[in-house]
Amino acid sequence: MSWAVVYSRALAGMAAPLVEVEAHLANGLPAFSIVGLPDTEVKESRDRVRAAIIQSGFDFPAKKITVNLAPADLPKESGRFDLPIAIGILAASGQIDSTCLPEYELAGELGLSGQIRPIRGAIAMAEAARQQQRAFILPQDNAFQTALLPQTHVYGASTLAAVAAHLNQQQLLTTVDAQHLQQYTTEAAYPDMADVRGQQTAKLALEIAATGGHSLLLSGPPGTGKSMLAQRLPGILPPLTATELVSVWSLQSLLPHAQQQYQQIRPFRSPHHSTSAAALVGGGSDPRPGEISLAHHGILFLDELPEFDRKVLEVLREPLESGEIHISRAARQATYPAKFQLVAAMNPCPCGYNGHPIKPCRCTPEAISRYRDKISGPLLDRIDLIIDVPSLPASDLIQQADGENSSSIRERVSLARERQYQRQGKINAQLSNRELDTIAHISTAAKHTLASAMEKLSLSARSFHRVLRIARTLADMADNHDVETSHILRAISFRRAL
Repeated sequence: MSWAVVYSRALAGMAAPLVEVEAHLANGLPAFSIVGLPDTEVKESRDRVRAAIIQSGFDFPAKKITVNLAPADLPKESGRFDLPIAIGILAASGQIDSTCLPEYELAGELGLSGQIRPIRGAIAMAEAARQQQRAFILPQDNAFQTALLPQTHVYGASTLAAVAAHLNQQQLLTTVDAQHLQQYTTEAAYPDMADVRGQQTAKLALEIAATGGHSLLLSGPPGTGKSMLAQRLPGILPPLTATELVSVWSLQSLLPHAQQQYQQIRPFRSPHHSTSAAALVGGGSDPRPGEISLAHHGILFLDELPEFDRKVLEVLREPLESGEIHISRAARQATYPAKFQLVAAMNPCPCGYNGHPIKPCRCTPEAISRYRDKISGPLLDRIDLIIDVPSLPASDLIQQADGENSSSIRERVSLARERQYQRQGKINAQLSNRELDTIAHISTAAKHTLASAMEKLSLSARSFHRVLRIARTLADMADNHDVETSHILRAISFRRAL
């Protein structure tokens, strides 16, 4: 047989479109060409494939070899096509059995010795193969990721020779199961809330944010514990569900292999204030996920918020509302999920000591105004909770930390979230305006109180609904069926203007 077809997958954002790798051997001068819109990485696979086939103990055909990656209008990138190209050549030359190839999809980068190296996007490709009811052969270092997916049939392979032996029914590869997760996942734990001294209001705000999924802005002088508090927020959030874990790992698998971190805890991303807009939301000629997508189902912490470029901060406005980001380039488009909790910290002025009880502020009113104006009104309007983190007296600092630990707070947060899921199937921060009117159980007196406060405080319509969501969270924390006036008043107190 001088022709063979091997199935593989490309990557287009979170999707993995099917690619048919066609290998054809013809008489004539020896040559090796790859067609089908390959990029430089794919074109370079010719040398890797030739060396890997020879080093694995097979004969490289001295014929005119043409490899077509179909469909021709889909861009092909990375070295993931090395393995299917090599298998296609071996099948076309009769060195392996091609009858079982329609049952498999393959992906993997080959080393010159025939070793199979890890690739990006393994979870997305395995899920697409499962929907087509095909087994997937992946590099050993990628195969464990797919153990999270239900009803998948994935084999992990370390060499080209092992894949050929499996297809020839000589020595079968082993399938991946959940036991492989412990070998590859890294252990991590977040700091405990019990380490925080004082700051009871800030701790309450963190619990409210964790319960309802609300965004939070901490404002206060330097050294008051703003970053310390933010780093402990993931520790009081409920554990990731199985579905959330698959989504988080799918995004991790799209990163270069050296940057991938597979943990079974919620993500916590803390980019530096010099971060560009493309790094924050994602982008590039071949669009990759940015910080907001890598914080999916976790926390995005922006320390020193006014030090970020204003144009960078403005790109957060749409993802905060929609929970996803659309990236469009001339040749490619991609959509990534971005359901993250925004937590930010800032000083009250450029020197940081405006309102400090001891240290005087050296900033002029104009300097303070310019500093705070770096955060636009529309972005500030999308932040649910805005609180002060004051400096602590020395008497509080010298006392031994005796606060409540994170596990106790997490139990309360989990119970309150369970009430939300039973009532509406989602957390309060994701409630639409219509759902607030129909299923959030907000009393008439509470609505009148909020309407009166809107006129006095000049709240926007968006702020009106955000206060309702916070009040609904406060009611859930107290296990109250209805949102009362007291919940509305307390919710307003957590949205004070800067």
